[in-house]
Amino acid sequence: MAQDITVTITDREGVTHEVQAPTDMNMSIMELVRAYELAPEGTIGICGGMAMCASCQCYVLNDVPLPEKGPDEEAMLWEAFNVKENSRLGCQIHITEAIDGLAIELAPEA
Repeated sequence: MAQDITVTITDREGVTHEVQAPTDMNMSIMELVRAYELAPEGTIGICGGMAMCASCQCYVLNDVPLPEKGPDEEAMLWEAFNVKENSRLGCQIHITEAIDGLAIELAPEA
């Protein structure tokens, strides 16, 4: 049976939120940020989660194992602003039990 996991999200104002994320809804980190309204409307997930805008870029803050970046994510991060070694696109990180405890920080708006 699926269960909720805990994800820690630091918003663009520097405020840290510990939120519960359902593992049975096929959501991404980007959708989780939108669901909890942790970024102003229209500033995250602009492309709808297609790895085409980098508005959901985040920095992974801990060693929770994540799936490898796909070619679309790599290409988008290559073009994005404020990219760091630990940058990922939130729309490409799907919420599963394997990422329980993940801590991220939202990248600044470009």
